[in-house]
Amino acid sequence: MQIFEFFKAILLGIIEGITEWLPVSSTGHMILFDSFWSMDPVYYRGKSAFIDLFLVVIQLGAILAVIVLYRHKLNPFSRRKTPQQKKSTWDLWLKVFIGSIPCGIVGVLFEKKIKSYLFNAQVVAAMLILYGILFIVIENMRKKSRFSSTDVLPYQTALYIGLFECLSLVPGTSRSGATILGAVLLGCARPAAAEFSFFLAIPAMIVASLKDILDYFQAWGFGFSSMEAGILLTGMAVAFIVSIFAVKSLMKFVRRHDFKPFGWYRIALGAVVVILSFTPILKVGV
Repeated sequence: MQIFEFFKAILLGIIEGITEWLPVSSTGHMILFDSFWSMDPVYYRGKSAFIDLFLVVIQLGAILAVIVLYRHKLNPFSRRKTPQQKKSTWDLWLKVFIGSIPCGIVGVLFEKKIKSYLFNAQVVAAMLILYGILFIVIENMRKKSRFSSTDVLPYQTALYIGLFECLSLVPGTSRSGATILGAVLLGCARPAAAEFSFFLAIPAMIVASLKDILDYFQAWGFGFSSMEAGILLTGMAVAFIVSIFAVKSLMKFVRRHDFKPFGWYRIALGAVVVILSFTPILKVGV
């Protein structure tokens, strides 16, 4: 029934809204959901291609939440800002642009190979566990932070964080997990690491979504069916609402706590994926 597809879109929007910003891998959670209750391609003009598109495009809802929450910080034209504050905002966008370059280049060059060879449950489980361990180890070794906010983050450090973002192209790593881990290693305070991770996601998700939409239109014709449009808007709206709370909660959490709980959670989730990968329940392909 079509009504169940909308219910699935709501659940996937919730999963996306939470896991996109927490360093726990949205891909790992999507795999588990898809294994137990996958979307039915029979309802969509583009069949399974639309479902793949949906899982990317709902990220736009999550991105909109960050833009809304940080609209003043990200707006270089705000009349409430002094000339110096406007300059700092332009500097922030330049850092985001610099940090986005490495992942953009690597993604374009190796996207097809990554999807062909690395999108499987075993890789996801391995990355979940590996980065879970790294979060715990790095927090135990962590020294005093050098960069308390994104305003004082050097351009060179922004580029290095962008290099860490390349690791997120491997499924199960988590884009936010890779960038936050890299930022902490490079001396960022936890709130600054989380914030810069949010900002780096803006160009990455917008470009990825637009690319997939254009590819979809090229293969299946311009536009969406009423069913497809409804599913997309539902997933994006839910991801937006949930992301508002997820981003606020994460920022509140990291001001008082470290990232170890996310490390332990990743290890536990990875173990679940490993166990289920030996059963007919979990699909091997991602």
